[in-house]
Amino acid sequence: MANLLDYMKWRGDLSLEQDPFNEIDSLLLARFSYFPFDTIIQPEETVTIEELSKRFETKDPNTMRILWEEDADLFPLMGHSKRFGQMKASHFVNKVDPEQEKQFSAITIFLPDNSIYISYRGTDNTIVGWKEDFNMSFKSHVASQKEAVRYLETVAQKTDGRIRLGGHSKGGNLAVYAAVFSSPSVQDRIYHIFNNDGPGFDDDVIQTQAYQKMIQKVDTYIPQDSIFGRLLNHEERYTVVQSTQKGVMQHDVYTWQLLGKRFVRLKEVSNGSKFIDKSIKDWLKKIDVEQREKIIDIVFEILNSTQAETMSEIRSNLISNATTILKSYKQVNVKDRKMIMETVKALLIIAKDNFMQEYELSRKNP
Repeated sequence: MANLLDYMKWRGDLSLEQDPFNEIDSLLLARFSYFPFDTIIQPEETVTIEELSKRFETKDPNTMRILWEEDADLFPLMGHSKRFGQMKASHFVNKVDPEQEKQFSAITIFLPDNSIYISYRGTDNTIVGWKEDFNMSFKSHVASQKEAVRYLETVAQKTDGRIRLGGHSKGGNLAVYAAVFSSPSVQDRIYHIFNNDGPGFDDDVIQTQAYQKMIQKVDTYIPQDSIFGRLLNHEERYTVVQSTQKGVMQHDVYTWQLLGKRFVRLKEVSNGSKFIDKSIKDWLKKIDVEQREKIIDIVFEILNSTQAETMSEIRSNLISNATTILKSYKQVNVKDRKMIMETVKALLIIAKDNFMQEYELSRKNP
């Protein structure tokens, strides 16, 4: 079997006219938004993927924020391919705003059939980005979701034709959210939405008529041990994809397996995925919204005490930052520390109870 890099080496010499757009192409364009564009494209510049990859290859990789190691291999493969090289990219934005707790990035790709693919980036390694992800557990509408709608509306005004939306992780969530809350005229132009292991929504979004309408256009792909892609609520159809990794590392799309032009499909997610999903959902039901918000704010205040802007910076000076984090935690008042410990204890108890239930069922139905 193969992965995205193998697909590019195998299928890169065929244009979309020779072999139509497929689900693997969508995942590649969803990953495209993660590439380090900040120093190689201007916000309103329109340039081919081939030219972007050439600019990328002239840069010192040590000076660029490459979010995943394989991105450095995939970018040139796409740029030098017949399939993607002459596609044009434009409308790149990358906004990280600690005050608004917003991390948002997107880019638009023009396909040869006169359609566009809006690729929403998922969580990068900024602490702001991770904080915004956790905010989804107590907010129906976070800052990057609202930004995703504005981005879609702006691009739609400047373009014609049909629209595809896609993303990986939080990017998949943004793609669905933008479609649901866009104007009716834009919704009429949207004909396909790709959500690759992105979290769902709370009931405020799920129960809207717009969600029920747009969800018919959504294809969701999750690996067999999916955690992120099963968070919150989903009502769309989904495809389970085989990954070569285990647990949380299956979120890495480079581990997703494909055969030809399709993902390697499995019948259902693993028991581990079901167990974690049930435990988290039971836990969220037990912890009220106000408590979730307060705990998340405290935890990220502690992380911010390190003065680091990214998770990589925390890891790079782990001993010093761990000391700072411990000191900051000790400064949290006794009442809040007790609340944090009780919350963690509640999760452990729920996990233990769910494990015992699964164990008893497995004994009765081996």
